[in-house]
Amino acid sequence: MSFFTPQHPSDIRSTRLKLAIGSLVLGTALGVSATALAQSEDYPSKPVELIVPWSPGGGSDTLMRVVSNHAEAYLGQPMPVINMPGVSGTTGLETLAERAPDGYTVGQIHEGLLVANHTQLTELNWDDFTPVAAMTASPQYLTVNADSPWQTFGEFVDYAKKNPGEIRVGVTLGGIPHVHAAMMEDAANLSFRYVGFEGTGARIRSLVGGHIDAAIGDIASSGEFVKNGNLRFLAVGSAERQEETPDVPTFKELGYDSLGLNIVRGLIAPKGTPEDKVAVLAGAMQELSQDEQFIQAVHNAGAKVHFEGPEAFADYLETTDETIERLSGKLAK
Repeated sequence: MSFFTPQHPSDIRSTRLKLAIGSLVLGTALGVSATALAQSEDYPSKPVELIVPWSPGGGSDTLMRVVSNHAEAYLGQPMPVINMPGVSGTTGLETLAERAPDGYTVGQIHEGLLVANHTQLTELNWDDFTPVAAMTASPQYLTVNADSPWQTFGEFVDYAKKNPGEIRVGVTLGGIPHVHAAMMEDAANLSFRYVGFEGTGARIRSLVGGHIDAAIGDIASSGEFVKNGNLRFLAVGSAERQEETPDVPTFKELGYDSLGLNIVRGLIAPKGTPEDKVAVLAGAMQELSQDEQFIQAVHNAGAKVHFEGPEAFADYLETTDETIERLSGKLAK
């Protein structure tokens, strides 16, 4: 790093003003004070570990590795992924909660933690952590084996109504895929038989093998299997059809307005992580979210870049938590 020492008082005042304005603008954008930002000039000085509480191969792992692969250019240090799967994505987050709030460990979160809390799988919830940033959004698909008799969502619904409890749907029990499947049951007056898996990758592999009949999947976990003719997408939970799957209808256009199925993935830190360090992390993620190579890599993984700073991400988690609390009674079976 090079340093420049102004020669005149006017230059000193000008330089300080520019630095103050720059810090204030970034601090305002992220909901953090300029004073806090000024205290983090030497942070981070070593790698920041990213705990992904899911097994390799699923949507969370794939997308967080995209974040990891591009983060160093903006953070100034590597952000290695540490997979810690178990108990519907809560094992890794329990480890995160125990880590020192020093800014050198963050974790990946999505709506699954909120579901796990309201189904008593864990006492942890989003507000036991410090939100850092939302990074991606992934539309979710109803996915079936290509050898199944269902070519359309209508045929799937008709069969499910005539054979209640027969269709084996793979989910993460107590996770957001469980909520999405329960939303589908409620909207179409269906009844499924649930089979639990740890993470998206495990249930999609089981679906490919014919051990279950359907699952909630996404492009990251299921897209290649669909291209290869192993799986079939019947409907997608986004507001509009996706560019990657233009022939797959949305639930909304099929008449199910309530079936908006998306997963928003982001970063959280241990509770008590200093505000200035959260600001540095969020600032780096905001810059990363505007990187064209990163945007393309996220797109290639079947998701969209969806950046929200600490305050906006906290608002999203709080609102979503209220919705999931209302739906949690459907997950008892």
